[in-house]
Amino acid sequence: MPAELPASQFVARPSAARVVERTRRVRLGDVDVDAALRLDATARYLQDVATDDAAEAALGNTYGWVVRRTMIEVHSPARLGERVDVATFCSGTGRSWAERRTVIEGNHGASIDAVALWIRVDPISGRPTGLGDDFLEVYGPSANGRRISTRLQLDDPPSDAVARPWVVRRSDLDPLGHVNNAAQWAALEEVIGARLGVAEVEHRAPVEAGRDLDLLVSHDGDPIRAWLVADGIVRTAMRCYGHEKG
Repeated sequence: MPAELPASQFVARPSAARVVERTRRVRLGDVDVDAALRLDATARYLQDVATDDAAEAALGNTYGWVVRRTMIEVHSPARLGERVDVATFCSGTGRSWAERRTVIEGNHGASIDAVALWIRVDPISGRPTGLGDDFLEVYGPSANGRRISTRLQLDDPPSDAVARPWVVRRSDLDPLGHVNNAAQWAALEEVIGARLGVAEVEHRAPVEAGRDLDLLVSHDGDPIRAWLVADGIVRTAMRCYGHEKG
C-alpha cells in the first residue's frame, strides 16, 4: 500500500488505543478582537498536549521532534473563557516520522480538528532517526498500520506576491534560537484577518533570529497564500481557505 500524503486528512479517533486528553480554559492571551481562539494559540495547544503525551510515554529524551506540516480546520471557534478538551493520538507512521491527530471540543460548541507531521531527529546531529520498536509499541496500535510520506504540498510564491518585512521578536524564539512553530502561525493570522476554515503551514527550513525576514502574500482568490522568506529561501509556506467567522 503506498504511503499517504501527510497531515492532509482527519482520521477518526481510535476506539481502543492510546489517546491523551487535557482540559484547559481559553484565556485572554489566546484570543483575537472577536474573542475567538487564534490560530497561533491553537498551535500552542497542539504543542502542549503533544509534549504531555511524549512525557507520559516515558520514551526518554534521546530524540527530538521537528514539526514539518500542520493542518487545522476550525468548524466552530473556541471563545474566551470556554473550557476545551484537547485529545491527541498517533494516526500514522513512516521510517523516521509520525503523524499526530488532535481534536479540540469546547463546552460551548467549539470544534477544531488538527493534524501534524513530526520528524524524529537526533538532537545533536539534527538528522532524522528511525522510530524504533519502543515508539511503535506505544503508538503503533493507534496508527493501525497507516503509512504516511513526508511530501510537502504547498507551492512556492508567485512572482507577483506582495512582500513586507516581518519582525522576529525575542518572545518568538525557542531554546535553539529558532522561531517557535506556533509563533509562525501568527504570520498567517495577520494575513487572514477575520477568516476561518482550513489553514495549513509547512516548515521547510528554520526561521532564525537575526535574519531579515519578509512575509509574502498572494491574494489571488480563495485560498489565501503566504510565505516567510529569508535570504531568498522560503522558510515557511502557508495557505488558508474557508468561510467568514460567524
